[in-house]
Amino acid sequence: MGEKIPEPFVWDESFKVFYDKLDDEHKALFKAVFGVAADKGNGSALSNLVEVTVNHFNDEEAMMKKAGHDNYDAHKKVHDEFVAKIKGLKAPVDDGTVHFAKDWLVNHIKKIDFKYKGKL
Repeated sequence: MGEKIPEPFVWDESFKVFYDKLDDEHKALFKAVFGVAADKGNGSALSNLVEVTVNHFNDEEAMMKKAGHDNYDAHKKVHDEFVAKIKGLKAPVDDGTVHFAKDWLVNHIKKIDFKYKGKL
């Protein structure tokens, strides 16, 4: 069973990974997904989501690599698959796509990112 998607869709303390940079970037990801959800036809919001996501994944992966995190390759693969999916989107996006992005982000942070807490 997946994690509950918060409504309104905003970051809260339950998503904290305790690395300020990554927590700030996760907040920005929530805002970017929210921006797409609020205006599904806005190509700029979609481009922003891609940009914020790619930048965050690069930072997170760099921290994981530097720490020699044992789950780096699998984690990067999940990131790469998500980026490929969102880069392939065109505005307007549908409700199913918005739900997918919200669900993916919530579950990725709580089930995958939480595995690196205290290890980076």
